[in-house]
Amino acid sequence: MPTTEFETNTDKKSITRPEPEEIQFGKKFSNHMLVANYENGQWQDANIIPFKNLSLSPATSFIHYGQAIFEGIKAYRQKDGHVVLFRALDNWKRMNASAIRMDMPEIPEEIFMNGMRLLVDFDRSSVPSLEGTSLYIRPFMIATDEFIGVRASEKYMFSIITSPAGSYYSKPMSIYVEDKYVRAFPGGTGNVKTAGNYAMGMHHTNLVKKMGFDEILWTDGYEHKFVQEIGTMNVFFVIGNKVITPDLMSGTILGGITQDSVITLLKRKRHHVEERLISVDEIEHAFKYGELKEVFGTGTAASITSIAKLTYQDNEIVLPDPENFEIANWLKLELSDIRYGRKEDTHGWIFQV
Repeated sequence: MPTTEFETNTDKKSITRPEPEEIQFGKKFSNHMLVANYENGQWQDANIIPFKNLSLSPATSFIHYGQAIFEGIKAYRQKDGHVVLFRALDNWKRMNASAIRMDMPEIPEEIFMNGMRLLVDFDRSSVPSLEGTSLYIRPFMIATDEFIGVRASEKYMFSIITSPAGSYYSKPMSIYVEDKYVRAFPGGTGNVKTAGNYAMGMHHTNLVKKMGFDEILWTDGYEHKFVQEIGTMNVFFVIGNKVITPDLMSGTILGGITQDSVITLLKRKRHHVEERLISVDEIEHAFKYGELKEVFGTGTAASITSIAKLTYQDNEIVLPDPENFEIANWLKLELSDIRYGRKEDTHGWIFQV
């Protein structure tokens, strides 16, 4: 396949731009998808085709052995009508890091980036324009050998699908701080975006949701002493004049694109940012003495989501009114202004479709 040519086996038409009340995260999909196959040591047959179901053998390798990775990216309709991608090149780099860890082939930039641009252009009419909405983009790769045996696959499929999206979380969250189950250990796959990382947390997440919580804040696997990440987000704590987020050194936390954007914005505004271990004891101590000002999560789907309450064992940490969170609300507005084109992108984050 030539490096910049894609087959387009479909007419260029899309769903009409969705009405705001119709937009639910991950419920409705645009009319087209990108598909590329890897076989005999090379990528080939990159096509934009109508969105459709996949036909797979029951022996398809990823079903049995879990070689499946994905990313999450958003496209925004700016005030001048242009459609843009936010930091998609960083998602390509992160997806290839996941591929290496899962012994899957890396995806060439021209397939990932050029294919995504063409796909979004095909379905640009499905990019909503209302504040807080976007086109959610889901690149994923699965192992497709028709073989039952524990080894890395020799065949793979890479695909991108898109979906008009509203807010993932519509209100400040109540978070359960985990003290029994474990998301990731050092040396595992906690720092890559593989499907199994999410599967292992589903049972306990459902249990805590039945208890009235929205999500889990995972802690380290050895002592359940240091906080790590929330199921769909990285986490930040404003303690005194510091903004603290767990560092990535242990290899158990997925490095977030939004997390990195937030750190960049905070440092540019000369906030004191610390990336380090932070314990539940430190958080409780800060709350007891009135130093815990804000807690918020960051992620592609979640954007900036305020946290109203943390519960650890029998102890509750109830934050002041999240509507008054100074830093979290500023970050949310700042990122929105850049994404929707109300402020100049001085970081090189915006890629025009």
